[in-house]
Amino acid sequence: MKWPSHGANPHYLFEAMNLPVPKEKLDFSANINPLGPPPVLKENWFRLLESVMEYPDPHGTILKSKIAKKEGLHESHVLLGNGGAEIISLIGRMLAGKRAVIVQPSFSEYEEACRVSGCHVQYHKLDEGWEWRDDNLNAKLKSADALFLCNPNNPTGVYYSRSTILYLLEECRRHQCLLILDEVFYDFLGKYESITHNIKEYPNLLIIRSMTKMFAIPGLRLGYLLADPVVISKIAAFQPHWSTNAIALKTGEWCLDSESYIKETRALIEQERTRLFHFYQKHGLLVSQSRVNFYLLKDPSLEDQHSFLQYLLHRGIIPRHTVNFPGLEGKWLRFAIKGPEANDKLMGEVEKWLDSRL
Repeated sequence: MKWPSHGANPHYLFEAMNLPVPKEKLDFSANINPLGPPPVLKENWFRLLESVMEYPDPHGTILKSKIAKKEGLHESHVLLGNGGAEIISLIGRMLAGKRAVIVQPSFSEYEEACRVSGCHVQYHKLDEGWEWRDDNLNAKLKSADALFLCNPNNPTGVYYSRSTILYLLEECRRHQCLLILDEVFYDFLGKYESITHNIKEYPNLLIIRSMTKMFAIPGLRLGYLLADPVVISKIAAFQPHWSTNAIALKTGEWCLDSESYIKETRALIEQERTRLFHFYQKHGLLVSQSRVNFYLLKDPSLEDQHSFLQYLLHRGIIPRHTVNFPGLEGKWLRFAIKGPEANDKLMGEVEKWLDSRL
């Protein structure tokens, strides 16, 4: 079976599993803010039409300046991109022919971007529970040019502390290795420990960010990279002009000012995560120690979760399979945290699944 490599676009999953698409469905496979886009976008959407008749600023100067100010960096430390996916692809091109180590389980696009550029890829697999372990990492770093780490991690939702990241930064610098830190979900954290200002001290640090998840704008594609200006220049050389469209640039400016919306989102996610985890633990299901807006779920009575997945799909509940995550191989399902009504529906169907096994 050819499994879809991403969440969202659920018709591909139904097609792969040879199942009919139900009329009513809830997609838990995409980790998008359940509140939808910020109110400022909805209220001013027609103003964005004015920008479609003009070429966008190829440098995204206003948005770049706002990001740099927010992070305490210079604009030369910022590269805008057509979503986090383009940033990852550009990094892969910069690493062409080199050696990369990827901490697993993790987002599949790091490996895809590296392999398409002829990189040699190794894994550093974390044991189930996904606490940080250094086993054999130093041996791998000796011959590596880059280490990829997703933090908070996708798909587990586990967050690694600032002290862990600083330790890795120092180890990578000692081995003349880049640390590529994917922080796409950082803004869902209530107690995020910023590492951005360390770019000035560690030119081997690259931080990938996306505005897609928090601001629920996956259709617009907007992300950015924070890194040393020399690294930014190298990566920018691979990027086409007008990579980021005018609507995305203006949207990004407005989103950065949406502080109350971000606080509301974090409060909702924390409330619903607590409620969901209590339900799962009460019913003997296993869940990852996520700190963000998604989590891994397992029925411990099953070796793999295929039958659980199939049951949910028949009922219009669409999780993210984990078949193509090294270290997971289908033994868990990933769910986004949605609003109370959708989560109630999910818990109801999970309860029916548990009853059906008796």
